[in-house]
Amino acid sequence: MKQFLDVRMRSLLMAVLCLGSTAAQAHTGHGTSSLFEGLVHPFGLDHLLAMVAVGVWSVSALPVRKTWLGPATFMLALILSAVVGAAGLTVPYLENLISLSVVLFGAMLIVSRTRLPVNIGLALIAVAAALHGLAHGAETPTTGFIGYAAGFLLTTAALHLGGVATGLAIRRRFAEQENWLLRLLGFGCGGAGVYLLSQM
Repeated sequence: MKQFLDVRMRSLLMAVLCLGSTAAQAHTGHGTSSLFEGLVHPFGLDHLLAMVAVGVWSVSALPVRKTWLGPATFMLALILSAVVGAAGLTVPYLENLISLSVVLFGAMLIVSRTRLPVNIGLALIAVAAALHGLAHGAETPTTGFIGYAAGFLLTTAALHLGGVATGLAIRRRFAEQENWLLRLLGFGCGGAGVYLLSQM
């Protein structure tokens, strides 16, 4: 049994390391005018880590019946700010702030077992999601916004579900190691955010 758990732990660690080896920048070199392009876009490292981290944090930090609040808050803030971004509003150093949001989510995972007040956690998620949404909206032509937005929302939901599933798997299968696994994921996510910021 112990050998089986050791294999699973190594597999989980390898998955975290592989995430860190993917493309560093999510906002360059892609189309933004179709459903398919919207579906593919969130697989950039910054978006992927943020969305998965929200799912894991929601399982770890929120009451069981409120786990859905984290992903729902992210998606609502994402789409509202994407509409604002498509209308032409942006903020200085947006890409830098998006990278910092990945660092923020890493920090939230590290302290997730300390029971950060729900409202504060959700507010931080909303602010970070708004940054991602502004970037989505700013790069989307008016004629392709609906299809592109539908695509990135579907993938966002899937990535959140993946994060929730990861959080539940950690809680159910690695209960004794849950705290340090969450810290490991948090440091991995935060480190990736620092790396993304260094590439600006």
